[in-house]
Amino acid sequence: MELELRSIQIRDVVLGEKNSLIDGVLTVDEAGLKNLILEDPRITAVKVDLAKPGDSCRILPVKDVIEPRAKLEGDIFPGVFGTEVPVCGNGITYALKGCAVVTTGPIVGFQEGLIDMSGPAAQYTLFSKLNNVVLHLTKREDVDPHEHEEVVRLAGLKAARWLGEIGLTCTDYESAIYSWPTLAQRVAQYPELPKVVYVCNCMAQGLLHDTYFYGRDAKQLVPTVVSPTEFFDGAVISGNCVSPGSKTTTYHHLNNAVINALWAHHGKDLNFVGIILNPLMVTLKEKQRDIMMTVRIATEELGADAAIISQEGFGNPTTDLMHVCRGLEQHGVKTVIITNEDAGTDGMSESLPDVVTEANAIISTGNSNATILLPKMDRVLGELKEIERVTGGNVDSIKSDGTLLVEIHGIMGGHNLQGNTYLSATTI
Repeated sequence: MELELRSIQIRDVVLGEKNSLIDGVLTVDEAGLKNLILEDPRITAVKVDLAKPGDSCRILPVKDVIEPRAKLEGDIFPGVFGTEVPVCGNGITYALKGCAVVTTGPIVGFQEGLIDMSGPAAQYTLFSKLNNVVLHLTKREDVDPHEHEEVVRLAGLKAARWLGEIGLTCTDYESAIYSWPTLAQRVAQYPELPKVVYVCNCMAQGLLHDTYFYGRDAKQLVPTVVSPTEFFDGAVISGNCVSPGSKTTTYHHLNNAVINALWAHHGKDLNFVGIILNPLMVTLKEKQRDIMMTVRIATEELGADAAIISQEGFGNPTTDLMHVCRGLEQHGVKTVIITNEDAGTDGMSESLPDVVTEANAIISTGNSNATILLPKMDRVLGELKEIERVTGGNVDSIKSDGTLLVEIHGIMGGHNLQGNTYLSATTI
């Protein structure tokens, strides 16, 4: 596989009557975008707003964040639209950097969060640094929660693809070539360097906790080998309402921090040989099967000397994280895991719901239960009262003076478990 990723820096976004991209300013045809979203008869209304870095603006509850991308030939987000499932990870892909599509509206599940464009919460999420095109979606009354999630997911992806296509004729871009040859060729490239595998644990638990691979629900998958370039082309997308702080949005998948870091070190101090997409299931038998298969693929097929594992969610997903780590370590694979901690608002509670002695190299993205007082914002895009039902919020979150008391949990991507976050922990 070989992918050329053409990144176009967007410095501002404005609403207008025609799509255009001139000198880094993205003009969005507001009426055209609304018409695109309203093609789905399950959506009765859509409002388009802009939220820019530094604005006194709060978006709540956020369902997903997606970076606009498009293929020069083929289709971004393969398997989601149309009747065919094109292969991805090859060819030329355009990415509009510095902007995103954010979906909001009446809450789907309790695990959706907020984005503040300024103030203390803005320091915890990378989404406050983006020019956001915010879609406030209203569904038809007879649409149930599972279909509501699908409606919102498809609307966000359609908008991101539509906006991404504006960049296809742009000539002002930065180009990066990502070559991903066969496994035999990858191993032979740098035989003197340790072979490193990335295990990407993804939500596959149902009840609005889902991920999609080539449009297929990850609950129907077993651990699967995936190329980095497939991530860049949207083969893996978010469809879950997991705790907002640790949620892996579609934006995170497209810009996977672990993949980017491994690629930066590839050929220098390590040999990046593969990625395993491991679905996080709910039953013990499913967990045991996926743990066994992930360890077998990493050791017997990819020949890993070392591994890094990222997590999504908290609670029983930590069991998968820990026991994949144990299996790899028992096979002689040096393993690093990424997780957050839920140590209570005072930091004194047990941080992790599961642990194994083999997990001796842990990257912490911090205590998600830590509380933060947020100022009142001039604008709220979405439904402020939904903070009472959001993970990290409660019925007392909205104070009489308009301030908001929430846990870090409630900030979208506040402690992202791919490490794409500003929050961390240090040993003192």
